[in-house]
Amino acid sequence: MSNLKRAIMAMAAVASLQFSVGARADNQDVIDYRQHIMNTLNEQAAALGEILSGAIPDDNVVSHMDALALTAATALKAFVPKVPGGEARPEVWSQWDDFSRRMNDFAQQTASMAKIAHAQGKEAALAKVMDALSCKKCHDSYRREKRAP
Repeated sequence: MSNLKRAIMAMAAVASLQFSVGARADNQDVIDYRQHIMNTLNEQAAALGEILSGAIPDDNVVSHMDALALTAATALKAFVPKVPGGEARPEVWSQWDDFSRRMNDFAQQTASMAKIAHAQGKEAALAKVMDALSCKKCHDSYRREKRAP
């Protein structure tokens, strides 16, 4: 297991432990946590985009795919506390069945991509990136436009 994967797993475990032991976080803590998860997904997807464009070498592509898959697997849980705010539209919770289905599909697609990277190599997995990263479809329905700083 790579050091990056171990570090991400440890962070996810600590974060999930905080919520599972009944610690009561205020609403802003819940929103901040959710945004950290989504920002991690965005950063990993951006790294894969740079690799696909040839802007950076593909040496770490499998690690980026692993990080993306691991984070995608935890993302839905970040929305379970029904705390509106941040960039999440209220439709996340009012249309929970659709939202959670999309998030689970995303997690399955990224896990499949990472598995292909390990079994068949990075070239085979890179061919799956566009299918796995269907973020815009969900964002169109469930994400507010980012606010200017």
